[in-house]
Amino acid sequence: MIVCSSGNFIICFVEILVTVLTWAIIIRSLMSWFSPRGDNPLILLLDNITEPILAPLRRIVPRLGMLDLTPLVAILLMNAFQNILASVFR
Repeated sequence: MIVCSSGNFIICFVEILVTVLTWAIIIRSLMSWFSPRGDNPLILLLDNITEPILAPLRRIVPRLGMLDLTPLVAILLMNAFQNILASVFR
């Protein structure tokens, strides 16, 4: 269960959203190692949730061989956005 640490609705919403998106990106990354087929409904759901975040970053972040750092960059940027927003509203 996600517990919001502040009483501000916007900060709570962003904390929950970033947490959900972070887990979706992590699960999608892990599932890509074990289940490469795209016909799995869970993979399709995770793709639909995370692709709007990851696709623009893939154009900027270069691949390191077979290693895609885009999920890591996305998580770091979302956390930075969350921290900046929290500091503005507090």
